[in-house]
Amino acid sequence: MLRQLRQAFLLLVAFSLLTGILYPLVITGIAQAVFPKQANGSLIYRDGKPVASSLLGQPFTDPKYFWGRPSATSPMPYNAESSGGSNLGPTNADLMKAVGQRIAALRTADPGNDAPIPVDLVTSSASGLDPQISPAAAEYQVGRVAKARGLDAEIVRQLVARHTEGRTLGLLGEPRVNVVELNLDLDSQQR
Repeated sequence: MLRQLRQAFLLLVAFSLLTGILYPLVITGIAQAVFPKQANGSLIYRDGKPVASSLLGQPFTDPKYFWGRPSATSPMPYNAESSGGSNLGPTNADLMKAVGQRIAALRTADPGNDAPIPVDLVTSSASGLDPQISPAAAEYQVGRVAKARGLDAEIVRQLVARHTEGRTLGLLGEPRVNVVELNLDLDSQQR
């Protein structure tokens, strides 16, 4: 029995070293060599300092910025420690009330805009952290952002087009606009 315990202990130590140290180091090394930006969180730098990640949304509320999808994380929006949706069904009264309030806020922020409001501007995503909106949601906001920044709407549309990503591999998902990258680009245009 002592021999079996010794073998079991040696296997435990060997597999702990293999799976707990060696394997993670090899995979991290490969990731750093092949995908360094992604392996380090897809960080966006300004003046040598990290200011955001292109993978996580941020709570933009100023009219001069494009607004992302609402976030259902708590205790604050876009809280990566509390990723998750609201889990409210489509007929839930609380969801209907929240959507109504979001519609009212969008209409108040841009009273001259009577275009239909895209659904992704009034409903949160499953993670609550998405940095992207649909091109239609970006287009809905072009007038407000252009007016708030004193820019021609066509210049803002061109920036939106520059930040519009197509379907992954040409067929997966939907076209999308990264709000974080777009807003940072808008800020750098007005320096």
